[in-house]
This record gives sequence, C-alpha cells and structure tokens, in this order.
Amino acid sequence: MNVSHPKLILLTVCLVALMSTAGVAMPYPILAPIFVNSAPDAFNHFLGLPPKLLLGLALAANPLGILLGSTLIGALSDRLGRRRVLTGTLLLTFAGYLLTAYALWSRWYLLFVLARFVTGLTEGNVAVARAIVADLHPQLDRTRSFAILNAVLYTGWLVGPLIGGLTLPLGEAVPFLLAAGAILLCLAVLLAFLPETGERMHQDQSLLQVMRGQHSFRLLSADPLLARLFWMQLAFAIGVNAFYEFYPLWLVEYARLDSRGIAVVTALMCVLMTSASVLLGKLGHKRAPLELARINAAWVALGLLGLSLLADLPWPGIGLIVLLGVPLAIYNAILPSWCSERFANLGQGSVMGLLTTIFCVANVLVALLGSVLTILDTRLVLVLGALTCGLAAGWLQGVIREAAEA
Repeated sequence: MNVSHPKLILLTVCLVALMSTAGVAMPYPILAPIFVNSAPDAFNHFLGLPPKLLLGLALAANPLGILLGSTLIGALSDRLGRRRVLTGTLLLTFAGYLLTAYALWSRWYLLFVLARFVTGLTEGNVAVARAIVADLHPQLDRTRSFAILNAVLYTGWLVGPLIGGLTLPLGEAVPFLLAAGAILLCLAVLLAFLPETGERMHQDQSLLQVMRGQHSFRLLSADPLLARLFWMQLAFAIGVNAFYEFYPLWLVEYARLDSRGIAVVTALMCVLMTSASVLLGKLGHKRAPLELARINAAWVALGLLGLSLLADLPWPGIGLIVLLGVPLAIYNAILPSWCSERFANLGQGSVMGLLTTIFCVANVLVALLGSVLTILDTRLVLVLGALTCGLAAGWLQGVIREAAEA
C-alpha cells in the first residue's frame, strides 16, 4: 500500500515514538534510588520485605503488562488499523501515568505496582510504530527506516532518564506527571499528521476471533524458523534486560551515584546508541544481517562479563556501561529489519508484536530472578546476562544456517 508523503509519516512516527519512549525509559534511573537510597517507610519496606525484592517486583509489573498487551496490540493494528490502535493505547498510557504519580504521592506500594502494570498493558505500542515503518517499504528503505526509528527510540532513552533523574529531587511523583504531559503531546502529533497505513488484515473475522487467533504467540507454529528465532531472541533479551534493569543498581552500590548521576550515565550511553543507529542508517553495512547481529551479541556478552568484574573499579565500569550502547544499537537495528523482511507474510504488526513480547517475557523473568540474585550479589545478575547473550550468539549461528537452507 503506497502512501502520500512517506517521509512525513516516518517523521511523525519518530516524534510519537520519541515522546512515548521517553516516558517508558524515565523510571529506570529513579526506581533504584527510591527503593534503596530513600529513608525507610511503608512504601520501600512494604510488609517488611527487603527493598531490593520490592524493587524487583516493581520492575516486573510494567513489562508484565507490556507482555500481555503486546501479544494483542500488534495483531489488532493489522485488523483495526495502526492509527486507531495507537490512539487508544496512548490514551490509556496517559491515565496509567497519572495513577502512578498518585500512588507515589500517597506512598501506596500496591497501587504503584498495579499502576505500573496497567500502564504497561498499552506501552507495547512500539510494535505498532515498527509496523508503520515496515508498511512504508518499498517507498522507503526498510533497514534505513528501522535504523532511524531505533535512533529516535534511543534518544527517548536519553531524554527520559535525564528528565527522571533531574526532576526526582522535586518529588517522586513529578517525573510521572511530566511523562503524562509527553503522552498528550504524542496524541496531538498523531491526530494531526498520521494517516492510516498498511492493508487491513483478518477482515473476515470478528474482533474476538482476532484476539483469540492472531495473538503473537500463534506465529511460533506458523514458521519453524521463527520458532527457533524466538528462543535465540529470548536468550539475548534476558541478557539485555539484566543490563538495563540492574546497571542503575550497580551504579548505586559500586559507583555511589544518585539519580542525577545515573541519568547522566544513561544519557551518555544513549548518545552512543543514537549515533551508532544514525551511522548505520546512513552508511549501511557490508555483512549479512544475522552475522552482524551474532557478532554484536557476542560483544554484549563480553561487556556484561567485564562489568561484573569491575566492582572495585567504578570509573572503568561506568565507561563500559556507556560503550555497551554501540553493540546493543547495531543489534537492535539489524534484527527487526531482517524479521520484517523474512516474515512479512505473517503480518508486520504481529511480527513486531512478537519481538516486543519476547523482550517483555525476558524483562519479567529478569526482574523477578534478578531481585533475588541481587540480595546475594548484584554482580550475579550481570554474569547471568553475559551467559545468556553468549548462548544467543551461539544459537544465531544455527539460525543463520537454517535461514540459508530455507
């Protein structure tokens, strides 16, 4: 389906993704200080439980919501249209941020966890943004468009943590109120500039039939190669989430940084991620896509192992955290683009939804298991991440062989 002004549509999607991702990324540098560095109260010592365990449960609530939502959001966008689904999810996300802010203001831990879960239900809409980018092919080059979108997403990971870390001293609810305001801006941009894209699928089915039969997990039985890729991507996502979720805690414990310091480190890492994605989009690459993904997965594994060994050397550890942004950015630009091309017949919304679902499954698993491991030693989570990323790099070799045979 060709559209008018595809570059304007890409720009609009990028602006919406930027503001939306900033809200998703904002809590990462502030939750560890809220639970570990704040004065003890009924919130961060709920039921007398260890703060690290409460932190893990809070970290798990949001991706658990994204997990449940993303299994359907991508497929629903194939059925109802990208614009309609994106509008509805942004409205619900706005309400979720307001509820989160109230829970922090009232020091109500259970409501905070519930609010993070509810917000997550509709934050899986990045799958819709990726599906819109895939819809613009062949009018716009798919790999370059994904690289540009990823650069914008990383910019959101730069802006969000900076806002969260710098405004946390004003009050724990303030960053979430600002995130709610960003979502309103998203809605205004979307309604003003984004038309419908893509061909409607599953029009012969009711909405209930689509939700029951077209969820992302059904793709695993539709293509054996995609099923194999699922397990590889799950292993890599476990390693990535071990890094994303717990490097702020590493910075609190070993580098003695507060929320502002964590925000600065995160921003520097995201600058590198954005730069790497922009360069990849402009210059392209000479290697086969999956081979390039395999190499960068191996670099991430080595980086996480190195970080686990640098507890007594905080400044080299901080530098390594920043540098890990480069292989992460390259991997995350390459793999969605390859999946979009290889599995286009299964529906772009569903395929992108499956990738989001995999990331969220890993997010939940790491948050729950990692919170237990951190009670023993935070470095154990990083070792776990290094092992799973190394496993993913090995599995990718088998996926490369199978894809070549197919």
